[in-house]
Amino acid sequence: MLRLSAKPLLLKELFCQIHLSIQNNREINRLAGQTTLKLNKWRAYFRLMRIDTPIGILLLLWPTYWALWLANRGLPDLFILLVFTAGVFLMRAAGCVINDFADRKFDGYVARTKERPLPNGDVTEKEAKTLFFSLIIIAFILVLTLNKMAIWLSVIGLLLAWIYPFIKRFSHFPQIVLGSAFGWSIPMAYGAVSESLHLECWLLFLVNIIWSIVYDTQYAIVDRNDDIKIGVKSTAIIFAGFDKLIIGILQLAMVLVLFYIGQLLDLGGFYFVSLILVLGLFTYQQKLIANRQPTLCFKAFMNNNYVGLVLFIGILLNYF
Repeated sequence: MLRLSAKPLLLKELFCQIHLSIQNNREINRLAGQTTLKLNKWRAYFRLMRIDTPIGILLLLWPTYWALWLANRGLPDLFILLVFTAGVFLMRAAGCVINDFADRKFDGYVARTKERPLPNGDVTEKEAKTLFFSLIIIAFILVLTLNKMAIWLSVIGLLLAWIYPFIKRFSHFPQIVLGSAFGWSIPMAYGAVSESLHLECWLLFLVNIIWSIVYDTQYAIVDRNDDIKIGVKSTAIIFAGFDKLIIGILQLAMVLVLFYIGQLLDLGGFYFVSLILVLGLFTYQQKLIANRQPTLCFKAFMNNNYVGLVLFIGILLNYF
């Protein structure tokens, strides 16, 4: 009798354990599913901020470093250097978010951008706005650690970053606004370091605007056909068949202004050697865009990272 009564108890206990195991597996699967969703959402945020494509960060970082070293006539204060470096990362991310938000109704029709997080639904409009304002708030908190001049200048920088994505609807020269937004760290750097905006500050700012027109036109050639279809304006469209010539003229103008800055500040040989190397890089870019092949035009755009780096090394070595 004891053996007979023990079997139902063992079976009942076995079924209870199986049921509990199934429930535990369901809970594990539910938690794993939630974790996967959260990870996918964060990946979408990172793609929206272009964390996976650092070229944009570098194109902002190099002019910032040019300005910090020239304004201080050498290595700037470490805290200011860290604030500006972090600020570049934050403002570039914020700029990408607001740019994609402004272009959300157009990006789905462009081959290169149709899989971005907003047009494909990975990130909602509300989430994008929340992310943008979060980045701006963090960046502004950093700016508050600088002097009053830098703080006031940062307000103009924010306005430029906000205006750029929308100016493409009305003007064929959004790159001028882009260059102003990308280069506004230059007067901010001078304001933070020397509390004055010297002539070379505005000349360096002009250099950055010219450079932005150069590399963004190279970039825009890739999307030119799609942009014409959807009504987005750019220098690549307005320059038309003269795009290579105008890019070349602008590249030469940029080097000439940089040469004048070197004369104005009495910079040494390393700086002027860097200008020769920049001319070499620009010549290489002209070769890349010769046939307007999209992949090579994009390669020319990417090559501008080395332009910024070479010029920074020239400035850096000048003050050793």
